[in-house]
Amino acid sequence: MRHSTEGHIVWRWLYLVLAALILLLGAATAGLGGWLLMLGGTVYYLATGLLLLVGGVLAFLGRHKLALGAMALALVVTLAWALIEIAGKGWMPTWGFDLAARVGLVAGLVVAAGMSYLFWRTSVRSGASLASLGGVAVVLVAVAAVVAIHWERSEAPASVAAAPAAPVAVGPREASADWTHFGGTTHGRRYSTLSGINAGNIDELDVAWTFRSGDLTPAPGRIFYSSQNTPIKVGGSLYTCTSSAQVYALDPATGYVRWRYDPDVPEPALEQLFSVACRAVGYFDSGADVTMDVIPEVPGIMPAVPRGGSACARRIFVATADGRLIALDAIGGHLCRGFGAEGVVDLTLGMGLREPGFASNTSGATVAGGLVIVGQQVSDNQRRDAPSGVVRAYDAETGELRWAWDALRPDPQAPLDENDIYPRGTPNVWNVISADEELGLAFLGTGNGGGDHWGGNRTEEEDRFTAAVVAVDLVTGETRWVFTTVVHDLWDYDLGAQPMVLDLEIDGTVRRAVLQGTKAGDLFVLDAATGEPLRPVEYRPVPQGGELPGERLEPTQPQSVFYPNLGGVPGQEPERIDERHLWGLTPIDAALCRIEFLQRRYEGMFTPPTLEQKGMVLLPGTVGGMNWGGLGFDPAQRLIISNHSRLPNIVDMHPRADVEDRAAGSGGTRPDQEIAPQSSTPFGVTRPMWLSILDVPCLAPPWGYLNATNVDTGELVWSKPFGTGYDTGPLGIPTRIKIAMGTPNLGGPLVTAGGLTFIGAAQDNYLRAFETATGRLVWEARLPAGSQAGPMTYEHEGRQYVAMTATGHARFETTEGDYLVVYALPPTDEDLSGVPNGAAADPDGTEPDEEMP
Repeated sequence: MRHSTEGHIVWRWLYLVLAALILLLGAATAGLGGWLLMLGGTVYYLATGLLLLVGGVLAFLGRHKLALGAMALALVVTLAWALIEIAGKGWMPTWGFDLAARVGLVAGLVVAAGMSYLFWRTSVRSGASLASLGGVAVVLVAVAAVVAIHWERSEAPASVAAAPAAPVAVGPREASADWTHFGGTTHGRRYSTLSGINAGNIDELDVAWTFRSGDLTPAPGRIFYSSQNTPIKVGGSLYTCTSSAQVYALDPATGYVRWRYDPDVPEPALEQLFSVACRAVGYFDSGADVTMDVIPEVPGIMPAVPRGGSACARRIFVATADGRLIALDAIGGHLCRGFGAEGVVDLTLGMGLREPGFASNTSGATVAGGLVIVGQQVSDNQRRDAPSGVVRAYDAETGELRWAWDALRPDPQAPLDENDIYPRGTPNVWNVISADEELGLAFLGTGNGGGDHWGGNRTEEEDRFTAAVVAVDLVTGETRWVFTTVVHDLWDYDLGAQPMVLDLEIDGTVRRAVLQGTKAGDLFVLDAATGEPLRPVEYRPVPQGGELPGERLEPTQPQSVFYPNLGGVPGQEPERIDERHLWGLTPIDAALCRIEFLQRRYEGMFTPPTLEQKGMVLLPGTVGGMNWGGLGFDPAQRLIISNHSRLPNIVDMHPRADVEDRAAGSGGTRPDQEIAPQSSTPFGVTRPMWLSILDVPCLAPPWGYLNATNVDTGELVWSKPFGTGYDTGPLGIPTRIKIAMGTPNLGGPLVTAGGLTFIGAAQDNYLRAFETATGRLVWEARLPAGSQAGPMTYEHEGRQYVAMTATGHARFETTEGDYLVVYALPPTDEDLSGVPNGAAADPDGTEPDEEMP
C-alpha cells in the first residue's frame, strides 16, 4: 500500500510540475501572440497561449478535467493550424520537420500531463494505465517507423546495378586522367570523362589515403580558415594548397609528400579576409622537354630533380593573402627565378591597399593563352574607396604584366604612371575566372564596388560592370561584351559561381555559350562570342519606395525565365515567403521570428535596403542561391547539376552618426567590428544570418537543395533537400539525426561519366555520391571535418581516384581540420605497389581526431 501511495504522490507532483510548465508556456505564448496580432499576424499564438494558460491555472485550482480539456483543445488547435499552414505553402519536402517543430513541445507537455494525471488518479498497475501507456508506445513506434521507412526509401545509400553513362569524346573541354584547373578545365564544367567508378561498383569505394597539412588557424576568432580547395592533378603529381597558401605536391597513389612550399604569410594579412582560402593553384606547361631522374623513394618524401631539360618548364602558381603571385617548379617545388622578381610578382603594386590583405586573390590564378590571370577579393563593406577591383594578366613565363582590366579603365594595356594606382572602389572579380582559348576570351563574373548595400554615388560604368558577366580579350584585355545580371545591385548578389563554357543547340545551330548561375537563383545562358542571351530574359518590375536618402532604385531587374529559379524553393518563379514559412523549435522562438518578420520590410527578392520599419529581410541571402562552388554539367545526359542555399539574412542600415567602428585602412579590422562601416557612404550595415534565439534559422527548412536541370529543355529533372543536421543543431549542439532536411552549403559538385555526382558542401561532414540521372543517393562517406570545397577525380596508373578537401569553414561553423581524403576502388593485383590501401600520408604522424565510420 505504501508503494502505491508513494507512486501516486510522485505522479501528482509530476502532473503539477508539467501544469506549471504549461502555464508558463501559455503565458509567454499568449503575450507574444497578442504582440503578433497587433502587427497583423496570425491569431493562433494568442488563442493557443490562452488555452494553455487557462489549463495550467485550472490544474492548480483542482479543476483537473477542465484543465486537461483546455490543454487537449490547445493541442488540437495546434495540430489543425500546423497542417493548414503547411498545406498552404505547398507541402514542402521537409514538411515533417516543420510539423514536428510546430506541434512537438505542446504535444509533449500535454500528453505527458495527461499521462501523469492518469497514473496519479488510477492504480499504476491498472489495466487502463497499462493500456494507455501501451497505446502511446505503439503510436510513437509507428511514427518512428514511418519516418525511418520514408528516409530509407528516399535517402539511404543503395546498391544500384546501373551501367555508366554513354561515353563522351575526350577533348580539351573535359577533364579525364588529369584535372588541371579548379573546374576541371578552363571551361569550368566540373565534369570528368572517367567512368571506372560508377553506380554498379560504388559500394566498394573506400579511403585510399589521407593527407594532413598541419595548417590550422593561428588565431581562432580572429583569423577564419576555410581552404575551399579543389586539388589539381597533372601528370604524376597531385597539387593542393592550404588556407595560408602552403603548396604541397603529393604522390597521387599514396599521398606521400614530394615537395612542400610555405610562403610564410604574416598573420596581419590574414585578419582582413572574411575567410582565409586558397581555392586552387594554377598550372602552366611551356611545352619544353623535361627529363628527370627520380631519387629513390624515401617514406614521406619523393623529390624529383630536373635534368637535361628546362627548369620550370612546368610550373605551379599560388597567390597569397599579402599580395604575392608565386611561380614554383612543378617537379622540384623551387622558385622559378625567371618569373617576376626571383619567382614572385608583387600584386600590391598600384593597389594602394592601406592594410595588408585588404585585397588579395583567394580563388587562384587561371592559366590560359600563356597568361596567368588573377582577380581578387576586396574585403566587403569596409569603405567606398576600397582597393580597385582590377583583374590582371601576366606572362606565364616572365611574369610581365600584359593587361589590367578594370570597370573604369578604358585601356587595359595603358601603363600606370609612377606612384599612380588603379581606380578605387570598382567591382572586383573574387571568384574563379574561366577562359576559352578557341575564342580567345576570358570570362569574368564580377562582384560589387566598395559598398554592397548603398550605391548612391556609383557611376554608370560601375553599375554596368557590377554583378556582371564580362568577356575580355585574352590578348589585349579589352572588353568584348558585358551582361549585367543585377542592375544597380544593392543586395550583394555578386557573381560567386565560376562562369561555365559549354555548347548548346539553339534553333538547329550549335552555339558556344556561357552559363552563369547567380546568388539570386538565375541561370543565364549567353552567347560566348557576343553576350546575347540565348534563353529568354525578362526585365520585371521590382519593389519601389522607402529607399535610403541619396539612393536610387531601378524599376526592373532581369530574370531568366527559361530555367527554374534556384534561389529558394526551386520553381519557375522566385520564391516569396510569408509568415507561414517561419518556424521555431518552440512557440516562443517561432513567435519571436514572426514578430521580427512583420516588423521588417519584405517584398520579395529585391526588397531595397531601408531605414523604415526595423530593416529588411534578404532572401536569397548573402551566401545565395548559387555561390563559389560553381555548377557541374553532364554533357551526355544534358544536365546542369547545382547546389544552392536557402538561408535569409536580415539587413540593417545604420546612419553614419551611429557608426563608431573604424574601417580597414583607418585602424579597423573585421573581427573587431560590430557594424561594417562602409566608410565614405552615409550608412554602415549589419547583415547577420537570420537566426532565432535558439540559433537555428527563422525560415523553416529546407535550407539547401541539390538539383538537376535539363540545359536544353529547361526542365527541373529532380530536386531534393541536401544535407542533414547530423553535425549541427540548436545552440550549436549536433542533433546526430541523419535525415536530409537541407542545410546551407558551400562547395561545388563533381560530375562523372560514370553516371555519378559527388558533392560535399553541406554543413554535415559527409562526402556523398548521387545518381546523376535520378538524384538517388547511392553512397556516402564520413569525413573528419567539414567539406566546404569541391571534389575532383583523376586517374593514375590505370586507377581512378576521388579527392575531397576537408578543412571545414570557420565562418560556416563546420568542423575545422587540415585533411585531404582520397578514395578509390579496391586495388587490383596490378595496382598493388607495396603501400597498403588506406595508408595515411600524415606529416606529423598523427591520425584523424574522429573515427570515420
